[in-house]
Amino acid sequence: MSGMTVRPTLKWVRLAYTVWFLIAFVLVLVCNNYWEGKHLEWVALAVGALWLVWPFRLQIRRRMTKLIIEEDRLRLEEGLLSKTTRTLQLSKIQDITVRQTLVQRLWRLGDLSLETAADSGGLLIRNLDEPQALADQIMDLVRGQQAQTKRKESKS
Repeated sequence: MSGMTVRPTLKWVRLAYTVWFLIAFVLVLVCNNYWEGKHLEWVALAVGALWLVWPFRLQIRRRMTKLIIEEDRLRLEEGLLSKTTRTLQLSKIQDITVRQTLVQRLWRLGDLSLETAADSGGLLIRNLDEPQALADQIMDLVRGQQAQTKRKESKS
C-alpha cells in the first residue's frame, strides 16, 4: 500500500463527456434538419465552448488532485499553475469520515475526510471510488503507525 496514489473518480468526467456528446449530436441534427445548415458555425462554436467549460474543466480538476499514501504519511496535492501540498502524519490521524450523498451511493463514490488534533483542520477529498475501502486501508495504516510509535516509546 505504501506509495499508492489515489485520484478523484473518472465517472463524473465520463458522464460529462457523454452528456456533451449527446448535446452536440442533437444540436448538429437540429441545425442540419430544421435550420438547413444556416447556423452551423454558431452551433460549432457553442459545442466547442460547452466542451471547454464543462467536461474539460472536470478532467483538469481531477488530474490536478491526488492523494499519495506513503508508509508514514498522507500527502494531498492540488493545483494546476500553483500547487498546494498538505501532509498528515499517519500516527496523528484521529478520525476518518466517509460522506456519501444519494447519487454518490448509487455510483459507489464518496468524500473522505481525515482529521487530526491540529487546529489547521483535516483533509477533504471529494468523489473517490470505493471510499469506505480506502478509509479502512488508511485506518489499518494508522493503527500500524500508532503501534510502532508506542513500541518506540516503551523502549526509551
